[in-house]
Amino acid sequence: MITFWKGIKKPFLVTLALLLICGLAYPLLLTGISQLIFPKQANGSLVMIDGRAIGSELVGQDFSDARFMKSRPSAVNYNTYTREDKESGDYTGVGSGSKNYAPTNPELVKRVEADIAEFLEANPSVKKEDIPTDLLTASGSGLDPHISPASAAVQIPALVEATGLSQKTLEAIVKENTQGKFLGIFGEETVNVLKVNLEISKELGLLEQAAD
Repeated sequence: MITFWKGIKKPFLVTLALLLICGLAYPLLLTGISQLIFPKQANGSLVMIDGRAIGSELVGQDFSDARFMKSRPSAVNYNTYTREDKESGDYTGVGSGSKNYAPTNPELVKRVEADIAEFLEANPSVKKEDIPTDLLTASGSGLDPHISPASAAVQIPALVEATGLSQKTLEAIVKENTQGKFLGIFGEETVNVLKVNLEISKELGLLEQAAD
């Protein structure tokens, strides 16, 4: 028994030390640093209205109201839900991921065709060939809250009609919530749909109504 203990003592102590360092001390240190330096990002970049979290800058939402800008297709249901939705089985839980349909998959063709028809119905002034690609394709995670400036611009005429806001006002909202390329050279310009829709809500007085 003594010989056995001598044989495993060193590996056991090394394993225990690494467990405490890598599994406890290191995560706690990084969590503390992130909470100190980047508290908003560390807590999910939540968007708060009157003390209530109504979304995240990093997670897209599905907006069905005609007064709001539409985001990219979602691969999964990641929106909020009611108790009735859960009890009825309509809500199956939060998930992330993409179905990763191949370009030749009939299900992808059916989904894109349905999205095109829905978009053209909501935006009658837009031609099929003028719909930006990112409005018809889900991101890799299926949760991207951003669209391209072209995808935002193509929706403005319909938003003018649905909201009663001027084109100039809506263009200013989009511009205010457009993020440039990283370091000015990497990636593409993106528009955060949630932030745009929050600004539209403010212009329409919807946030004040919700607070009341």
